[in-house]
Amino acid sequence: MCRWLAYRGAEIFLEDMLYKPEHSLIDQSLNARESVTGTNGDGFGIGWYGERPEPGLFREVLPAWNDSNLRSIAAQIRSGRFFAHVRASTGTATSRPNCHPFTHGRWMFMHNGQIGGYVTVRRQLEGEIPDELYRSRLGTTDSELIFLMMLAAGLEESPLDAARVTLEKVIAVQEEHGVTAPFRFTAAMTDGDSLIAVRFASDPHPPTLYVAEENDRAIVVSEPLDEDGGVSWNAVPPNHFLVCSNTGASTVPI
Repeated sequence: MCRWLAYRGAEIFLEDMLYKPEHSLIDQSLNARESVTGTNGDGFGIGWYGERPEPGLFREVLPAWNDSNLRSIAAQIRSGRFFAHVRASTGTATSRPNCHPFTHGRWMFMHNGQIGGYVTVRRQLEGEIPDELYRSRLGTTDSELIFLMMLAAGLEESPLDAARVTLEKVIAVQEEHGVTAPFRFTAAMTDGDSLIAVRFASDPHPPTLYVAEENDRAIVVSEPLDEDGGVSWNAVPPNHFLVCSNTGASTVPI
């Protein structure tokens, strides 16, 4: 499965998180330790907030470890809010529109996991997306589908409620179609201010998720970046939201 990183805090160069730690996200693209697949080479993406309300976005189908443009950009861009994602496809094509993060207006989203029986439930779930949002669907992944479903459910007004409604809808449609494969969902979303992450699964095996808080910043990751870097990593409990804001990070049951 994929590996990702979300950062909220003082402005830093993206390379400080993507390349410099011992077990950086770029290292994880080749040597993931807590993933079903050790290699995440089916494209990558970064999204960041700068001078405008909407995030910038750079996505590519090359493996992250072998893209000189990513290394150059990461050494030049400074941001206090950014996402980075290295992809391991669960069945959909390797293409730019299928690489994370996904954006809509000021919102940004990325995901690790999958909807069990996606090919069976996809058509019905896409019917939950209103036309005005469906026009912005560029790819074919279940991740983008979930993001648009959450937007339709009121993500901009009440992110936690929108996520709950969407998770319940996916499970209900799986049950309706007799799908027994699990729905696993570890995701991050932000509007450029608060950072919200989710760790959830319909079975007892949610994908891993960790958070580190230090010096008024929060780093949320699929797996820790450093074992001996002096950073304290805490696992987010299963079936919980993680909310990172100016007052710190807290968990909320789903």
